[in-house]
Order: sequence, then C-alpha cells, then structure tokens
Amino acid sequence: MRASRIATAMLAALLLGTAGAAAAVNVTFVKPEKYRDEDFRNASKREGVIRELTRHFERLDKRYLTAGEKLEITVLDARLAGRYERWQPTFNDVRILRDTTPPRFVIRYTLRQNGKIIASGEETVSDLSYMWRASARNSTERLAYEKDMLRDWFRKRFVELKPPRG
Repeated sequence: MRASRIATAMLAALLLGTAGAAAAVNVTFVKPEKYRDEDFRNASKREGVIRELTRHFERLDKRYLTAGEKLEITVLDARLAGRYERWQPTFNDVRILRDTTPPRFVIRYTLRQNGKIIASGEETVSDLSYMWRASARNSTERLAYEKDMLRDWFRKRFVELKPPRG
C-alpha cells in the first residue's frame, strides 16, 4: 500500500515536471549597448544585467505559462530604476533612486499556444510608483524594482491576458 502511494506521488511529480518543462520563453536583447541606461553601455555590467533579467523571465515562464505555450520576448530598450549622479564624486557607482527615475522597458512579445498566436504586441512597461512597492523596497535582491514590475506585467499580459492600456 505504501509503495503504491510513493509510486503515485512520483508519477504525479514526473507529470507536473514535464508540463512545466514544455513551456518555453525566448528572450532577446536587441543592441543592448545602445540602450539609454548606463549599465548597458558597460560590457561587464551589461552581461550581468542581461543574465539576471533572462533568468527572471525564465522563472516567470516556469511559474505562469502552461504546456504548449511559447513566449518570445524582445527587449528593445531599457532603463533601470534610479540614475547615477556624476556631480557627486563619491557616488560614482551608486544609483540614486528618485520618483522621477522609474524602471522602463520597451518590449515586443509574441505568445503562442500550440503554434497559434494568442497575444502579441509592443509596449512600454514602466512603474511610476515603483518606490512605493514594499516587496521590492524590502528586498536585497539585485534588480528588485525591475523584477517586481516585470512580474506584474507578465501576469497581466500572459496569465490574465489583459490588453495593454491605450
């Protein structure tokens, strides 16, 4: 009896694992060295930011998309939260966060389900109230404001299938 329960649990885990593995996201950053944000103009910082954002989209894919869904995301421009303020000589590598410096991404996307396009578009994703988000503000995670904003956008666009505003 106990062996059959274990076998059933293992089979269920295997089936759930395959369903999640079938979903896929393909993230492309087009000419990131030309993005407006300074971190994309520095090769070593750019690689780290791209790697971190790609991993974040892959986690969102595994969490929210279903088997048979394929998502293509093309990032056309990006500005991370905050700015470097060069006039402060001791803060060259510190981003100063202000209400006027929200994260902002220009994204083109296509979501397919079993080969059929169910959502596509190009939009600017921004969060003007990013400094008021407790989850990001209390996080020690790198790119917390950007990840929080992109997670909300991902859920609205690809889980709830809400169309963009405007």
